[in-house]
Amino acid sequence: MREVSNPAAEPSLPLTPAVFAILLALAGGEKHGYAIMKEAALPQGGGINLGPGTLYGTLDRLIRDSLVEETGLTDDARRRYYRLTQQGHRALASETERLTVSLRTARSRTAVNGVRV
Repeated sequence: MREVSNPAAEPSLPLTPAVFAILLALAGGEKHGYAIMKEAALPQGGGINLGPGTLYGTLDRLIRDSLVEETGLTDDARRRYYRLTQQGHRALASETERLTVSLRTARSRTAVNGVRV
C-alpha cells in the first residue's frame, strides 16, 4: 500500500520568496502584519516588498498549512499578531539548509571558473 503524504505536514520546497520572508520575519518572534512587511523589505529579511494582499493571503495559507498561527494577543483592535508553529520552524530550517547547499555549490563552481562570489 502506498503511503499518502499530507501536504500540510511537509511544505514543498523551495518556498516562495514571500513565504520565506514571512517565516524568516516570524523566526525573530511574534509580529503583526505591518512589522512583517517592514522586516521582509530589509535586505537581510529577503528584500521583497509585500503588499497587503500578498501578505495576508500568504498568512492565511500559512495558517491553513499549520506553519503560522495567530497569537490571540493584540495591542490594538486592528492588529493581529502571528507566530511560527513548530512545523513553521521546521519548514524554515529545511529551506535554509536547501539554500545553504545551493549557495555552497554556486560558490565552489564560480571559484573554479575564476569568479569570486
